[in-house]
Amino acid sequence: MTVVVNLRNGEEEKVLLAFLNSLQYDYQTAPDNITLTSEQEKEIIRRDTALTEGKTSARNWDEIKKTLENVYR
Repeated sequence: MTVVVNLRNGEEEKVLLAFLNSLQYDYQTAPDNITLTSEQEKEIIRRDTALTEGKTSARNWDEIKKTLENVYR
C-alpha cells in the first residue's frame, strides 16, 4: 500500500513521524526534490518521444512488478 501525505510545514512532519515511530510502523520517506542524472533525463525524453511517435511496445506485467519491487523495497 502507498500513502502520500502532503504536509504544510515542518511541525506536521515531526508529528506524523513521531506517530509512525510510536506505533513502530515500517515506512519510507522520499526527498522533496528529486534530481535526475543527465542519463535519466535523456532516457525519459527518449521514451516520451517513442510514446508520442507510437513506437513503444508493451511490457509484461510481471517484468514491471519486478522493477517496482526493486525500487520500493
